[in-house]
Amino acid sequence: MTYAQLSVDAAHRSVAGRKPVNEDCAGVFLPQDEHYLENKGVALVIADGVSSAEAGKEASETAVARFIEEYYHTPDTWSVAHAGEKILNTVNLRLYRKSHEFTTEGKGYLTTFSSLIIKSQTAHFFHVGDSRVYYLAKKKNGEKPELKQLSRDHTAFIEHNHATLVRAIGMDNRLNIDYGRQPICVGDRFLLTTDGVHDFVDAETLLKFMQSDASTKDICDQIIEHAKASGSDDNISAVVAKIESLPDESLDDYSIKLTRLPFPPDLSIGMKVDGYEVKKVLFASARSQLYLVEDEQSAATYVMKTPSHNYEDDISYIDRFIQEEWIGLRIHNANVVRVIQSNRNKTCLYYLMEYVEGVGLNDWIDANQPPNPKRAITIVKQIAKGLEAFHSNEAIHQDLRPANILITADEKAVIVDFGSVYVAGLAELQRPLEHQGALGTASYSDPLYLMGENPGIKGDVYALATITYEIFTGHLPYGQEVEECRTAFDYDRLRYCDAAGFNPVIPQWFDGALKKGVSFNLEDRYGSIPALVKDLTQPNPIFLRMDVVTEKQASSLVFWKLLSGFWFFTFLVLIYLFSLTNAS
Repeated sequence: MTYAQLSVDAAHRSVAGRKPVNEDCAGVFLPQDEHYLENKGVALVIADGVSSAEAGKEASETAVARFIEEYYHTPDTWSVAHAGEKILNTVNLRLYRKSHEFTTEGKGYLTTFSSLIIKSQTAHFFHVGDSRVYYLAKKKNGEKPELKQLSRDHTAFIEHNHATLVRAIGMDNRLNIDYGRQPICVGDRFLLTTDGVHDFVDAETLLKFMQSDASTKDICDQIIEHAKASGSDDNISAVVAKIESLPDESLDDYSIKLTRLPFPPDLSIGMKVDGYEVKKVLFASARSQLYLVEDEQSAATYVMKTPSHNYEDDISYIDRFIQEEWIGLRIHNANVVRVIQSNRNKTCLYYLMEYVEGVGLNDWIDANQPPNPKRAITIVKQIAKGLEAFHSNEAIHQDLRPANILITADEKAVIVDFGSVYVAGLAELQRPLEHQGALGTASYSDPLYLMGENPGIKGDVYALATITYEIFTGHLPYGQEVEECRTAFDYDRLRYCDAAGFNPVIPQWFDGALKKGVSFNLEDRYGSIPALVKDLTQPNPIFLRMDVVTEKQASSLVFWKLLSGFWFFTFLVLIYLFSLTNAS
């Protein structure tokens, strides 16, 4: 029996119209790879940058490009709804933060967004704003064709019938997304438009165009030209799709097959999983296993990470394990281990990473005390670049420590684990991450994690400053006692140990930057990784002035101690003389 494939004919077009700049953006992705076609489907996207914003064009282009790119990097085990929601929340938070870089009210990165994912025998749509998604069912005998609007406009009429947008990506740090599903058949059609089309072309006219036997490209062109002729004074965009063939398998059966992947067994040398042969057991713990594997087809070597059977019934653990792969696929940086996108159907739960040969930073620190300052700061700067790659993807590492940083033979630092990563904009938004014990390691994790708070990027700043301190001194900034701390009172009793006390070549300004980086008070700590690195590599005048103040205070203290000693000595002499007088 031949298994039918999904086949969609789709086209898009976007023009500036009468406006000098086109702030609309539209895109279509029709995978040629059979794996993507089966596991991800076809993506149609349209966005309309808000014209009153300074960066509407950048916002619409960012939303379309990132949604298409990141959707095809989500784990195969995620449902379309889950994947779309996660991606759009991270994109929204990214644009929201960029919007607030503008000081003028009402300016920034705002865009409407409508997308359609056609997968298996269902069309999934995501919608925010006043762009539209239309559905035209295949014409049946005796039935009147209807162009059905699947989305609803997120607008409010304030005055004089003027519609005001009430929802958009980048408008708020919490995104309220409309999500829906439409069962489909061969012959069904879809239309996505921006308001430059549907505000000037009525539904009856759009229906006539969509019923045409012309190609999807020609239909797009016809709609665009008709909108122009109808007086459209906005940017004009349209996406048209026709369903040509569908898989035989139902979506429900397909979803169950994907989301119920079994855990792989404990593997040993020589065993094979989906064409990957185990060559070595690299690591095993109560939470996960790492294996060195070789691809039978390409002979390439990878690291396979598998979940632990201890958590086989733990839905939160499984979701976090799958999220690790997704995060890794989104980050492209030389100082972060690369997660490999597999194009094979998985028979069990695992993911692949590049194999990095090197020693753990913890071993490097032990072998290089005291370190060469130039080599040491080079490693620190590389770790910082890796963390910045996480932060630029709205992710926070949360568990940075020397043991999960590898140093290669040419002294390149690579972050190789992200099992505790927190992704802003997802379900955890605006509430602290739930720590069972502590996801991070007490020596390097911000104490606020233990208190049930999420310090965000500043938590990674704390970890990097702590690691930098250890690289240069071989010790921890608050001593080993930090491991025993369990409450805020315990941390209050700790005192920062001057780094120069362990390594006399460390200047006061460098020590001042480290102290600021590991401050327990969030207001005193650096707000970003670049800010910390800048003060570690360039003397900050504030810390240089602290040198002078400290020296003056020390000199003044010595003076007053000597003066007090002199007067005390004089007082004793006077008492002695008076005692002699009284005796005589």
